[in-house]
Amino acid sequence: MVLPVRTGAQEAAAAPAATTSAPATGGAASAEKAGKSEQAEMDVYRHAPVVQTIARMIHLPLETTARLFELINFAIIALAILIPLVKILPRVLHNRSRTLNQNLASARKMTEDANSRLSAVEAQMAKLDEEIAAIRARVEEESKQDEVRIKAAIEEESARIISASEQEITAAAAHAKRGIRHFAADLAIEQAAKQLVLTAEADSALIADFVRETAKGGQN
Repeated sequence: MVLPVRTGAQEAAAAPAATTSAPATGGAASAEKAGKSEQAEMDVYRHAPVVQTIARMIHLPLETTARLFELINFAIIALAILIPLVKILPRVLHNRSRTLNQNLASARKMTEDANSRLSAVEAQMAKLDEEIAAIRARVEEESKQDEVRIKAAIEEESARIISASEQEITAAAAHAKRGIRHFAADLAIEQAAKQLVLTAEADSALIADFVRETAKGGQN
């Protein structure tokens, strides 16, 4: 059997109560009386009949038995607190450690994923720079080729236009020359017709000359 022991908190609570109940002007005698009263109240718990009976049974002094019961009560309270802690604390620590390990593994995986994505983005950026440079070079090359083609097309068109113009000028000049020749021939015929007056004798002489020339041509 365990004797209920008055705790330090009860003692601390009893001390102010005894102090406040004592007269303020009692002096040293009142303080000594209050101390004795408090000690007597504590002895009621510490020297209970059960403690006295057990002290006689185990042949120990009453005060020693009271101290022994105080130690036993303290040990029981300590064990009542420590045993659940010993049972629960390792499990709590294990769960906490497992949770921390899981969180660390998750954070490590997230970091690796982030680094992987960052490396992929950096690689894409590097490729993008190369692609931009290639596109710029291709555009510049195509621009040069287009410029060459445009210049060649302009020169070809210019040559074709010049050639067509020259042909048109040549044709116009030839047509103008033919027109001038026709006009000059017509004018000459007209002038010759105005100046030429044929008589019968001249006409006969011309016919005779024509016949002779024809006969000579046949002999040759």
